[in-house]
Amino acid sequence: MKIEEQKELVSGFKHLELLANQVVEGFISGMHKSPFHGFSAEFAEHKVYNSGESTKHIDWKLFAKTDRLYTKKYEEETNLRCHLIIDNSSSMHYPKLKNEEPFYHNKIGFSVLASAVLMNLLKKQRDAVGLSVYSDTFEYYAPEKGSDRHHRMILNKLEELLEKPKVSKNTDTVTFLHQIAEKIHRRSMIILFTDMFQTGNNEALFNALQHLKHNKHKVVVFHVIDKKTEINFNFDNAPRKFIDLETGETINIFADSVKDAYEEKVNDYFKTLAMTCAQNRIKYVPVAVEESFEKILTTYLVEKQMFG
Repeated sequence: MKIEEQKELVSGFKHLELLANQVVEGFISGMHKSPFHGFSAEFAEHKVYNSGESTKHIDWKLFAKTDRLYTKKYEEETNLRCHLIIDNSSSMHYPKLKNEEPFYHNKIGFSVLASAVLMNLLKKQRDAVGLSVYSDTFEYYAPEKGSDRHHRMILNKLEELLEKPKVSKNTDTVTFLHQIAEKIHRRSMIILFTDMFQTGNNEALFNALQHLKHNKHKVVVFHVIDKKTEINFNFDNAPRKFIDLETGETINIFADSVKDAYEEKVNDYFKTLAMTCAQNRIKYVPVAVEESFEKILTTYLVEKQMFG
């Protein structure tokens, strides 16, 4: 099921969990089984229950017969740890949504729903998830856990990001990526959603991304964009005022007079990002808010298999 088809089923971000589940179920039903090696939740065998473990998978029927505690072990149990990072600076709240337009048609909404979708998949695979949020401050941190209560706490935080838009908040990506890197001690897949708008030089940014890779973490960067205006610069040639959402600076120009130069600069920037990420063995994936979430899910599943 495509996102566009879900608009009538789910309206508003208050149903974030339901919408995420619909995206995942639609994706799975539309895929051939082979890409989902490792996705099985089929029961395989028993293992002795150890004190302190979750009681969720205890086989109580076997306990009644043997008077001993065993848990069900599942095929392809991976116990992956995944840490989601969301850039919540003001530029991520672009474009401004029109009436009745779904929340995931701007960059922060797309990132929030994509995160909820990944969380749904992680939950199905019994993997642990954590979340960090930053803008000009380190707004939120939750370590990787797999409990239902933990998932609910993170979903509530994701919904909160949509309820409280950021106004004139700069991005301090470099500082906070270094801080997040110091907090994640156990080997994890780290997934970053950002529009890559930050002050300072690119070298500092890539040093911070490289820091995320310490302890043999795998890093995936989803570069979230509004393709229509941020890549193709599709504006009419009426005089327009362009406002920097993070600094508040303004400039008055005719879009046509800068369109070619702008698109060339953006193209060059994307190529530099892709090349430098590849050199640092960081998975770099541009994603547009106009697109479905298939690229997000496919990237995650492929990278998970390679992570093993």
